[in-house]
Amino acid sequence: MRRLRKLAAGIILILALGHPALADRVTVAALGDSLTQGYGLPQEQGFVPQLQNWLTDQGADVQMINAGVSGDTSAGGLARVGWTLDGNVDAMIVALGGNDLLRGIDPGVTRANLDGILQAAQAKGVAVMLVGLQAPGNYGPDYKAAFDAIYPELARSYGAIHVESFLGALSERSQDPGAIRAYMQSDGIHPNAAGVQLIVAALGPKVLELIAAAR
Repeated sequence: MRRLRKLAAGIILILALGHPALADRVTVAALGDSLTQGYGLPQEQGFVPQLQNWLTDQGADVQMINAGVSGDTSAGGLARVGWTLDGNVDAMIVALGGNDLLRGIDPGVTRANLDGILQAAQAKGVAVMLVGLQAPGNYGPDYKAAFDAIYPELARSYGAIHVESFLGALSERSQDPGAIRAYMQSDGIHPNAAGVQLIVAALGPKVLELIAAAR
């Protein structure tokens, strides 16, 4: 039995030496909601597959994991972050909070949930990119100020890479309704494949920073 174990260990070592890229590969989980999951799109056109292709084209040795669940809130993300981080996850993109806004959830609750997610990542030694968003004004100035402060403050506290908005690349076109419609699905909420392509191009460089941090 001891000889078999030594033989197996030797084979694993030879394979690792023969394929150094496998040892260097970074696994990134994208924890989010419908925007991450790719709602309304063929699987290959969603955010995670398009990001995987973009990163591969940049020469990054990375394996993306789609941990997006349509309709998920920050509470849902906190409930499943443990098993999301199980295994060999090296880095995590956290893009949650949009559904909290839609439900008018107390910003203090959203903050606590995201804090718990970042704590879990920190405990595992997993690098994080925290993707924020800004509250609309219809909840009042106090709500907006409290919600908008969550993401930059938590990113600073945990040393996470901070991105202001998942939809930032599309928001730049919001002054022209005709232009932005070309990048949105018929519901006016979720990006179509062309919109996802713009989002990936905007977020991609930050994800490369995340990969470098994970190494």
